[in-house]
Amino acid sequence: MDSFEVNKILGAVLGTCLCLLAINIAAGAIFAPEKPAKPGYELGVPEQPPSGKPAEQEKQQPIEQLLANADMKRGENSAKKCQACHTFNKGGRNLVGPNLWGVVGRQRASEPGFNYSGAMKAKGGNWTIEDLNQFITNPRGFIPGTNMTFAGIPRGSDRADVITYLNSLSDNPAPLPKAAEAGGGAKPQ
Repeated sequence: MDSFEVNKILGAVLGTCLCLLAINIAAGAIFAPEKPAKPGYELGVPEQPPSGKPAEQEKQQPIEQLLANADMKRGENSAKKCQACHTFNKGGRNLVGPNLWGVVGRQRASEPGFNYSGAMKAKGGNWTIEDLNQFITNPRGFIPGTNMTFAGIPRGSDRADVITYLNSLSDNPAPLPKAAEAGGGAKPQ
């Protein structure tokens, strides 16, 4: 093989490499991802009004009306996001949060063996359906200083489903408000 043939082969290889490099540079310039100003993931946390109370649009429909269309099965599915911190079975152990069996009507900060925040202990009283609705909407807005870091469930129908499910987790479930009974109530299963 003479030197002219070797030069043609090396020229073809070098030309191919230069073309690939040019295509790579052009593609990088066209399809370059935008780098975030601050590294990390963006989490969708609902904004809280300055007063620390739930947004006004959530107050428009009373919990009684929401409970009229609530479904315990949907509530059980919605409550799966709570399983990272809570258990739901009778006599279940406490995790990051207390066991939620029998929470409706139970005194606040009363689950044995769980270390509640000072704010939760100071709140006192029993967990009513209305209190659970407000707490699940915005835990830190309802009890400022609570250790619960959950952002809340902004959608009223989802909260009603979860409350119906939590109400069913008891030996003696509490009666749902009258507007819910008039509308057919939740379907026990």
